Amino acid sequence: MEAAASHDWDSGLDHAFAGGDERVLAEAYRRFSPLVYTLALRSLGERAAADDVTQEVFIRAWKSRTTFRPEASRLPAWLIGITRNAIADALSARARQRHLEQAAALVAVVPASRPDAGDVEEVADRLTLDEELELLGDPQQAIMRLAFYEDLTHDQISSRLNLPLGTVKSHIRRSLTRLRTRLEVEHGTP
Repeated sequence: MEAAASHDWDSGLDHAFAGGDERVLAEAYRRFSPLVYTLALRSLGERAAADDVTQEVFIRAWKSRTTFRPEASRLPAWLIGITRNAIADALSARARQRHLEQAAALVAVVPASRPDAGDVEEVADRLTLDEELELLGDPQQAIMRLAFYEDLTHDQISSRLNLPLGTVKSHIRRSLTRLRTRLEVEHGTP
């Protein structure tokens, strides 16, 4: 069924979509939303999340239709690429939410009395760092987590991840620069 929907897709529809024909968007949604939904449901395991991803895919496709190049790929393939990105974004958002919930639960459970300002700042710093590390790609994210949270040396990180020592040092230096720049911009630090 999925292959048939893609197989009989007319390339003229690709050009019409890129040109802004809303009827083609409706047709693409009619034909390919079940496939997008199925992929999202299999990856996310929740109907509501799959519904959200399906809607997001077609919104993203329509908003970025001017970047779609029919001569490079067909619309069904382009939609699947957007689907993969939307699923990855949903999984990342879910992981960030889980981190926030765990940190909030820790704050709620640990102090029997009112936490002092230092504890609150420490948790806030940890949440900020977690969010920023999520934005780093691999292997930078893995390297920085080992350095920050497990307090491993460059040599230990190199051994654990089976990476050359120079590569580990370069990734740490570049990641720290990126983190500092982003934190200065976001938090107005001079």
